[in-house]
Amino acid sequence: MNTTQLNQPTVKRNLMMSMIALSMGGMSLSTQAQTQLPSKQSQEVEQLRQEVQALRELIEQQKVQTAQTATAIAAIQRPAPVAIAAPVAKTAKGAELNFYGNVRLDASYQSEGGGNVNMPYNQINSVPLKGNAENSDRLKSTLAATRLGVDFKSQVADQDVKGKIEVDFLGGASLDNLRIRHAYLTYADWLIGQTWSNFAVPDYMPETIDALAYVGGAVKRTAQVRHTTKFTPQTNLVMALEDPKDASIMQRLPALTARLNHQFANNFNVSARAMGHEKRVNNDEEMAWGVGLGAKYEMVPGTTLKADYYHVKGDSSFVSFANSGVAVTNLNNGAITVNSRIAAQNEFDSITVGLTQQFNEKLRGTVGYGYMTFDEDPAYINALADKTKANKDLWQAWANVFYSPTKPLSFGLEYVYGEREAFAAAPNGSKTGEDNRVNAVAIYNF
Repeated sequence: MNTTQLNQPTVKRNLMMSMIALSMGGMSLSTQAQTQLPSKQSQEVEQLRQEVQALRELIEQQKVQTAQTATAIAAIQRPAPVAIAAPVAKTAKGAELNFYGNVRLDASYQSEGGGNVNMPYNQINSVPLKGNAENSDRLKSTLAATRLGVDFKSQVADQDVKGKIEVDFLGGASLDNLRIRHAYLTYADWLIGQTWSNFAVPDYMPETIDALAYVGGAVKRTAQVRHTTKFTPQTNLVMALEDPKDASIMQRLPALTARLNHQFANNFNVSARAMGHEKRVNNDEEMAWGVGLGAKYEMVPGTTLKADYYHVKGDSSFVSFANSGVAVTNLNNGAITVNSRIAAQNEFDSITVGLTQQFNEKLRGTVGYGYMTFDEDPAYINALADKTKANKDLWQAWANVFYSPTKPLSFGLEYVYGEREAFAAAPNGSKTGEDNRVNAVAIYNF
């Protein structure tokens, strides 16, 4: 067996025993050489002495190697220095604060169609019908989606109170007014404030560059009181009272929403949702309602499929780009008079589906499709003041890529094409409007 295969204590023991034996043998031979042996035998004794000395040197080498090995093992086992996180900011009353935000530049080139000349984001439900004051061949840009936010946390009676305040500049028609996106606090299983609607959640929308998303999606944020009941680590039920801020009716009661979330596996999440809301015009009352179902499935690592479906009757305040939830008769210059009533409710189905591929840590891309179809109720259509502004069908398809060369920076490029079909034709006979454009975005996160 090769000595390198033996452990070091065995080598040392064997060498020591050999040295002792040789030393004793050497002493005996030395004595005999002095009294009996000729000079040739004396040379053999000298050779034995040299071998003993060589064994001693080998033992010393083994001691040095043992010390070096112990030092190396200690260096490997020694824990790495722990990085100490920078202290967070605190308020005078002890709440911990974490500031964040981004600077975002959006640009859009409208090849065909287009609505508001100052709006670079999605307007598919109101793009002009072909040949009717279209805003084609136009460049639009804005930094209005730039965000500023702060997360906070403090303790009350051994419970964490957490919250968020986030703003951007997408308020008002001119897209330069500060507006609240999120402002809420959470305590135990409760949430109070403004954040994403419990019914129209954005979790299952395919990724887009457009800050307002596309047909079939929803980016609704409402004032609400919400409670979460956790049945298991994989299943929870969220109930909320929400203010949908529907300008088409006189609101008396909040909307009641419910959302059941379940995780079937680490790569498959679903969400079933429901909504009910009273619509009231003077003494005329109707119940608006809706259901939704969303799913997110990671087919293989890096490839994610998302889909979201809604069926809604009598409401336009939750799902984006819908026709007005109710048609009101007896209008006086656009204002609701004492004789106004609900003529009919709008009803629609919508779906959005998309596939996102993470090519590597810096590059990802998405293809998506969205579709909405509205019920052709004659009572609803006949009560509309301008039938060209209400839609029978909407659809959009898009493809984009995002590139992040470093964590703070992201760049995106997207192409989208969509159409709307109105209930009635414009004077030139056109019932179809289109949205054909290229979007680009540059984001610096901090």
